Amino acid sequence: MSTPSRKGAGPARSSGSESHAELRRWLEAVQALSTAVSSGRSLREVLDLVADTARSLLGFDFCGVLIPDGSGRNLVIEGWSGLSAEYVARVNSDRPVRLLGNGLHHAPSSQAFRSGEAVAVRDIAREPQFTPWGGVAKEQGYRSMLSVPLVAGSEVVGTLNSYHSVAHDFTDHEIERLTLLANHAAIALTSARMVEELQQLTTSLRGQRDLLTKSERIHERLLSVALRAGGLDGIVMTLAELVSRPVLVEDARGTVLALTGPLAELPGADVRAALPLEEDMSEPHMLGTGLVREHGGHVAATVRLAGEVVARLWLPRGAEEFSTLDERALEHASIVVSLELFRLRTGTEVEHRLRGELLADILSGAVAESRPLRERADRLGHDLSRPHAALVGQLEVATESRRPRAYQRALTLVSELAATYRPRPLVAMHQGAMVALWPLDGVRTGAAAGATGKAEPMGAVASSIRRAMASVPGAEGATVAVSATERQTVRQAYRTARGALNVALRTGRSDIVVTPDDLGVAGLLLQLNDARQLVAFADRTLAGVREHDLRRGTHLLRTLRVYLDSDLSRTEAAQRLNVHPNTVSQRLRRIEVVADIDLSAPTTIVEVSAALLLLDVAEGGQLA
Repeated sequence: MSTPSRKGAGPARSSGSESHAELRRWLEAVQALSTAVSSGRSLREVLDLVADTARSLLGFDFCGVLIPDGSGRNLVIEGWSGLSAEYVARVNSDRPVRLLGNGLHHAPSSQAFRSGEAVAVRDIAREPQFTPWGGVAKEQGYRSMLSVPLVAGSEVVGTLNSYHSVAHDFTDHEIERLTLLANHAAIALTSARMVEELQQLTTSLRGQRDLLTKSERIHERLLSVALRAGGLDGIVMTLAELVSRPVLVEDARGTVLALTGPLAELPGADVRAALPLEEDMSEPHMLGTGLVREHGGHVAATVRLAGEVVARLWLPRGAEEFSTLDERALEHASIVVSLELFRLRTGTEVEHRLRGELLADILSGAVAESRPLRERADRLGHDLSRPHAALVGQLEVATESRRPRAYQRALTLVSELAATYRPRPLVAMHQGAMVALWPLDGVRTGAAAGATGKAEPMGAVASSIRRAMASVPGAEGATVAVSATERQTVRQAYRTARGALNVALRTGRSDIVVTPDDLGVAGLLLQLNDARQLVAFADRTLAGVREHDLRRGTHLLRTLRVYLDSDLSRTEAAQRLNVHPNTVSQRLRRIEVVADIDLSAPTTIVEVSAALLLLDVAEGGQLA
């Protein structure tokens, strides 16, 4: 059966000269892929080059690149090396790789695409799932295959398949090298698609002959700026030359990303904020395709990425007529700006991932002073030798579907805030929350720096983080907890902050900044090193209730907590729990029997309240 394979020990270490030669071959191959995309070669040519590169670098007999067809239901071969045209045509027309249906009968390529993991098949003759392709495989002459996903960002865009003519055990080394090449191929594929879309847009303009020459020149000039890595400033300057007007680019939050020309002629922040991000095609001031809109004495163009408005271009309408060519230039610029923002976003996502991996290693128990960890941190601009406080934040969102995007935006905002401090704090997502390891001697730099040049109090830092998180579209609030300000190990600081956040949320405190001092006794207990002692003490009173809930799926502990929070009012507790008061009474009697306590005794209420507090602290501060 085909499985995500990690068999074999890999080839022996090569000599220095051989390693150098292999590295050079790889660098030349990656450069060739980048050049193919930059030169505007077609998607088919780029995919053929990917397959040919994999075959020549790794010594496979055949290689193919599979991507979803127009319906998204099947994978079809769009690029290949060594495979015959007849084989490709028969597979695509008669035996396409289906992405839907029963998972037990998925082809290896389908498994790799759906799981995002490499799938190896030692001998297809012994693989039942390969039966539909057995005949054409035999004719083509291969016996074993390795399929790795092409992953761009968080999306699988295809698979890179490689074949041997004999049965073969794929080693970790082979899988890792093909996966590495697939990562570069995914970037090339995504970029080639975007370039092809831009080229298709140029072709669509040829219907108007009198606009063709200048429209193509506009497109080529803007695209060449992007391909030369001219950045947003280069795109804005080129557009300003084409339309003879000053230009401003803002992101979806209204932050100015780039501008050129007299500032007085460009719209102010209040004017820009008055125009909704989303276009209304019924509005009378829409121009052309709907990307360009008039607003007062200005013209705005929407920039979209993955269906989301990510930026807008602004320029004054001016005394001269805003011509069709000017509109075309603005539309072209919006597409090229989208391409540039995609490039920047991809780089940002890589940074977020690397920082997340570093943070996870630190909090998992890796010694922060270890040389490998310190070197990784240094490369990302972080100094682990300094004492740090920990800050943990959680967003409140209306629906779960909005949570991933909201956290992604929040991570970007908090990372931008952290970038203004030196030494630079480490910010990343960890276990579903925003986590920041903040140097206690961190000083803000640049235009936002204070006059004193002293370290900012952690409470003020936490407030800045909370405001940044709460400003995310779709967020209904943000809660941020800070560890104690005295020196702790990073793991201790994280445990304290995470526990403070959990305890605060469990006790109904949200959309605030929380410190251990704010939690009273709970905050003090959170700073203990061993939470097991707290659980042991609490279990003297509530062990039976906890075991009853676990064994029978009841809600006795929650009922007891709500009853105490309701000032011992069974009626109010019933309303909070959305049950009848008699149900609350029955549960309380059951608690008395299971725990052998008398809830009418004041001393018992004190003991139970203390036990619940200890459980909150212990469970809230546990490191996962």
